[in-house]
Amino acid sequence: MDDNLAVKIRRAGMKDSLDQMSENIPKFSTLVDLLRYRAIHQPDQIIYTFLLNGETPDRYLTHKQLDNHAQAIASELLHQNAKGERALLLYPPGLEFITAFFGCLYAGVLAVPAYPPRSNQNLSRLEAIVADAQAKFALTTTPLLEKIETQLAENPANNQLKWLATDNLPTHHESDWQHPDSTQNTLAFLQYTSGSTGKPKGVMVSHGNLLYNSALINQCFQDTPQSRGLSWLPAYHDMGLIGGILQPLYVGLPIILMAPVDFLRKPYRWLKAISKYQVTTSGAPNFAYELCVQKITAKQLEILDLSSWQMAFTGAEPVRASTLERFAHKFAPCGFRREAFYPCYGMAETTLLVTGGLKDQPPVIREFEGQALEQNRVVPVPENRLNQSNGQSNGNVATRILVGCGRTWLNEKIAIACPQSLTQVEAGAVGEIWVKGPSVAQGYWNQPEVTEKTFNAYLADTGSGPWLRTGDLGFIQDGELFVTGRLKDLIIIRGRNHYPQDIELTAEKSHPALRPAYGAAFSVEVEQAEQLVIVQEVSRNYLRKLDVDEVVEAIRSAVSQEYQLQVYAVLLLKTNSIPKTSSGKVQRHACRAGFLNNTLTVVGQSRLAQHPTIAPTKPEKEPTTNTIGKAQTRHTLQKWIVNWLARETKLPAGSINISKSFADYGLDSVTAVELADDLEEWLGVPLSPTLAYDYPNIESLAQYLAQESQKSNSNQEDSPRKIEPRVLSAGTEMQQLWEAQFQNLDRFTSTPFYRSPVTVQSISSSGDQEVDQLLAELEMLSEAQIQEILGKPIK
Repeated sequence: MDDNLAVKIRRAGMKDSLDQMSENIPKFSTLVDLLRYRAIHQPDQIIYTFLLNGETPDRYLTHKQLDNHAQAIASELLHQNAKGERALLLYPPGLEFITAFFGCLYAGVLAVPAYPPRSNQNLSRLEAIVADAQAKFALTTTPLLEKIETQLAENPANNQLKWLATDNLPTHHESDWQHPDSTQNTLAFLQYTSGSTGKPKGVMVSHGNLLYNSALINQCFQDTPQSRGLSWLPAYHDMGLIGGILQPLYVGLPIILMAPVDFLRKPYRWLKAISKYQVTTSGAPNFAYELCVQKITAKQLEILDLSSWQMAFTGAEPVRASTLERFAHKFAPCGFRREAFYPCYGMAETTLLVTGGLKDQPPVIREFEGQALEQNRVVPVPENRLNQSNGQSNGNVATRILVGCGRTWLNEKIAIACPQSLTQVEAGAVGEIWVKGPSVAQGYWNQPEVTEKTFNAYLADTGSGPWLRTGDLGFIQDGELFVTGRLKDLIIIRGRNHYPQDIELTAEKSHPALRPAYGAAFSVEVEQAEQLVIVQEVSRNYLRKLDVDEVVEAIRSAVSQEYQLQVYAVLLLKTNSIPKTSSGKVQRHACRAGFLNNTLTVVGQSRLAQHPTIAPTKPEKEPTTNTIGKAQTRHTLQKWIVNWLARETKLPAGSINISKSFADYGLDSVTAVELADDLEEWLGVPLSPTLAYDYPNIESLAQYLAQESQKSNSNQEDSPRKIEPRVLSAGTEMQQLWEAQFQNLDRFTSTPFYRSPVTVQSISSSGDQEVDQLLAELEMLSEAQIQEILGKPIK
């Protein structure tokens, strides 16, 4: 079918669906119309509140303020003839991203959210996005402008970018704004999918896609203006942008925002904010719930009240039954109800949400025979034999426990198709998940061939279409969608996509002993978490002289440096032994099966979990830096960090080399934050979350901390002294840490946002006993009093 006709079919369905939206929410054609409506009818309602350090209300936006700033930014863009162009959005966490995004919509400019650059690796990805989107403009904040502009200017190909700092625009520009001629078919933004270091794909998302998916989410979540939301998810991804920013505006519910790094450093902050502000709707990928189970203490549990939490959605990575069960059990004394969990399924290509369950119903958890699933057959295990240890044998049968992701709503449809014959599979069979409906995006920007293959599929047996081919495998049982895996070998760790071919290329180039194109990367489940495994053949001329430790270290170091991933296991294989197809292609699934069954021909290996000596569960608490003798400080610090690293890597403490980089030991962005957080707790000194990247080994980090503690002692400061970082040097996932670097620099000189006159942060460092009394009094304020305080701007 003609591509234009396929698009027309989708648009026709979208128009009918938009006409059937919730009766409680007016019908809009664009997000501009939506915000203008809110600004006119609810001008003073606070819609977004940002928590400084994940704890203190710092800034907020009302509907009218957002409308005013969007008009001002749009006017400036129109003055620069930006209408119809693409504009990068490069922002730290906060409210500036939101005003810039709507400024683009108000100007008819296609927004392209992206990570601010951190290093050469991340710069190359950003340059690829600039080239693919053919971006002409870049919007950011004043503190970031000089750094980013200088970095990108090193490549002449980026010279076409015109830069605009949106935090210092004159407010009178808003009077020059004219309403754009956008329709529901107008593209709103490009969502570039994460993961690959190759050519990025920008998903074309229209106003109609966003409004329909918002209606779909509202149908599932059943939020109202009386609900309260909270999100720490990055605004650059669909889950954070659509779920955390656009959905609250659609419903008219206030939402609290915090930086991702503030959650990663202290997961308790997420649940504390839910408790303090009586949040009803908040969610995250599976790993976030797992972190809460692991990190939140019994003492912290005593303070939490999670009884208001009605919608704890989870998606973006495989949902694990074991995580849900442990979280529900741990936080039940805090008022958390198991029925609040809401597993769901979606992707950028469908705007966000595809399926979800029934609100206030417990997750649907079923057990199936594992071997049958591998053969694309669905064989349920009777419920009386349900085993809550996913992957363990049930009787004599290896089983898999799967969490259902709900059903379709409104006009969304799902088909389960055979990826080879392109026909619908029979009931009780696994196939590729195909999606059809108004949420399906318009395709990939400037990539017609990939768009045709992915977005315009037709069932060979019925002729039905166009369908989106998701690349996910699954089945439907009793109306419930169960996702079993990926048609392609995508690796998802901590909610982030990684393409195995990228990791394999990095691994094979790390040491001359490795055979190019004879390796495989895949993930396996270890202790309820996905872990990375690399198997790689060794060249024949290296077999006799193979230094296993050297090669394994080279692979771990290269992968960690490039992707901030810890490699759980490295297996070096005998020449010509890796499973391959008749055409010579490495079979990743066969490699994974061989790893699990111990059938690969291994000449050397390293598995983190197999080390016999395990470090203490927590390094012993030492005196704070103000009481450690200067001569002993460095040694004591080194010992503590060695013990901490041994615990994290499951290596013997005696094998830790203090001169070896943290990256060589496989620290990813999350564990790097945990190191800084644990050090901060132990030392009693505020530390930068980028510490492990600023000082990349134990020796340099201990020396730096020792020097700072000596300065602190000599200055005899009464309050803790914040240790400032040097130059940030990190990888792709470190955007969260970059955001934290600038969270105290993104202040506004032209008062574009209002602040609360009193903030806990402004008084919490004095150490005075009167502060505790004042804090207690602040906690006793009523909602009306808090609203009154937050509703008054600083004069």
